[in-house]
Amino acid sequence: MTGTGVEIGAQAARSRALAVLRVRSRALAVALLPAAAAVILFAGGSTGHLVGRGWDVARWVVGAVAVVVLLLAAGIGLVVARARPAMSPTVPIPEESAPDLYRLVRDLADRLDVPAPSAIALTPDCDSWLEDRTHPAHGPPPREEHDGADGLRGLPTSRPRGMPVAPVLVIGSPFLWWMRVGELRAVLAPVVAGTGPSAHPDIAAARRFVRGLDAAVAVASTSGRCAPSRSLCAGLGWAARLLLRGCREHAAEMERGVASAAAERAQAVDYGLRIVAQEQVGLAYAGWDRLLTRVALPAWRMGRWPSRLDAGVVAALTELSRRDRLAEGFASRLGERPACDLLEEPGTVDEAASLLAARLFHGGPAERGPDWAPVDWQEYPEEVVDRKWRTDAARLHRVLDTLGVRRSPGPPASDPYGPTLARVLDHLTLDHRPPIPATSAAPQAGRSDDDDPDDPDDTDLTNERSAVLAAGLSAELAREEAAAPAARTVPAEDAALLTGTLAWDEGALPLFPLQPPRSGRDLLADHVTAMVCCAAMDTAGATPGLDWLDGPALLMNGGRASDLGPKVLALVEEGDPAPLQTWLIDSGIRPEKPIRLV
Repeated sequence: MTGTGVEIGAQAARSRALAVLRVRSRALAVALLPAAAAVILFAGGSTGHLVGRGWDVARWVVGAVAVVVLLLAAGIGLVVARARPAMSPTVPIPEESAPDLYRLVRDLADRLDVPAPSAIALTPDCDSWLEDRTHPAHGPPPREEHDGADGLRGLPTSRPRGMPVAPVLVIGSPFLWWMRVGELRAVLAPVVAGTGPSAHPDIAAARRFVRGLDAAVAVASTSGRCAPSRSLCAGLGWAARLLLRGCREHAAEMERGVASAAAERAQAVDYGLRIVAQEQVGLAYAGWDRLLTRVALPAWRMGRWPSRLDAGVVAALTELSRRDRLAEGFASRLGERPACDLLEEPGTVDEAASLLAARLFHGGPAERGPDWAPVDWQEYPEEVVDRKWRTDAARLHRVLDTLGVRRSPGPPASDPYGPTLARVLDHLTLDHRPPIPATSAAPQAGRSDDDDPDDPDDTDLTNERSAVLAAGLSAELAREEAAAPAARTVPAEDAALLTGTLAWDEGALPLFPLQPPRSGRDLLADHVTAMVCCAAMDTAGATPGLDWLDGPALLMNGGRASDLGPKVLALVEEGDPAPLQTWLIDSGIRPEKPIRLV
């Protein structure tokens, strides 16, 4: 049954590949049609059949049109053939740095009876696929290398004429660190099985044609050209898009057939383990997403990039397994051999993948520097969390100074240690009710002399204060980002070492932004929370911490302060300081005391 399914899928893929090639043939026929008509007219004139002034004019007109059409067709064909296809940014894994991983993939290809991938690369994402890199701009094909133990490494250069080079296997780096070796083999089985259809000449030719059209559209869309070039590129783009529309459905069905055949072929390899491995894929994706958005993103915004993101995935998912009763069985997996052991230097690979993740998801520079330095997980609380909170608190007080909000009584305004949490509480309070009676509560201050507690528009005034403060924070952040040094583009050879390819647009970073721009409400809530955390650290002995699932955390009395968010929102949105003041009193935090800023 499996063999029948494989044949059905492969036959469907080949049929659709031929349909794609027929589109190419039709386009060539249309380009040759004026030339064929010109040949007929000139042949008729030379034999004395098509004579007369009208036929002479027709011959030269059709001949001129044929020459123009042939030149345009040759130009479009040359661009389609020579344009560099898009490639995924990856971290290349040479065989000498991961012999066990290459051996696993080759053994898997032998079990599936398909060609082995020509190389292996890692992507900082939870996905795996095969990628064709046979274009001349992507480098020469792998040479024949003999190994007494493993036979041939990669595909030999003496392969039959017309047989394409096997594609590159791209593996999601989080899989290597979270999955066990058997689970990784089960997940890669249907991916590696796709090299079989890739070796078919018709499928390879159809894919090459579609990729060339896509690359030609990208070339035509390039900006900054002169007027004549723009006109030619407009025609090129129109022709390429027309051909893409003609073969889009066939190409999609071809890929579905290839995927179906690969999945059927992989059924016989670790079928039972594949079910468990697919559960791990979903779990790894959830942990990776939370680690990027809640842990890595705050560090990237501070100019630091965690250098062990994949190791952090293991910590995050282990923490998730500990918290979730349904995930208790996953903890027993940790005693098995992790797939990252297949690498000779997993730390170096993790660092390269972490830097690439920062570039793809945040748009950071391609190399470390004074304003873009790596950070270890042990240093994260002090280097990222503490610095982030104090930077946000300093920004909040700078905006308050700009708005003319006076400081709380005590230290003079010029004193850098003067800012207090009481100043923020008083400014954002809806009505100026007396604070909760307690010895640690700060006196209310910061109200303008012309504020009237009995003003019926006090609610509107308070909402306006929050909006103005949030707008000031947004403007201040925009100025800081504009003043920050731009990411320096590295030389081509350095970029090639980083990603294994140069075929992606450096100016389009980040390719996958994690979050849209933060709203004014979120900015204000984050800055007030940072101010509260700074006051807790300076007056109540709290410490910055890292929660693997939620990011920066405030640690008090040996535990995490997890109930701060709703109280801050009550102050920001409703102008009600009571919940937050009660929490400050219970925690022993003194809002009237000045805090240390960056």
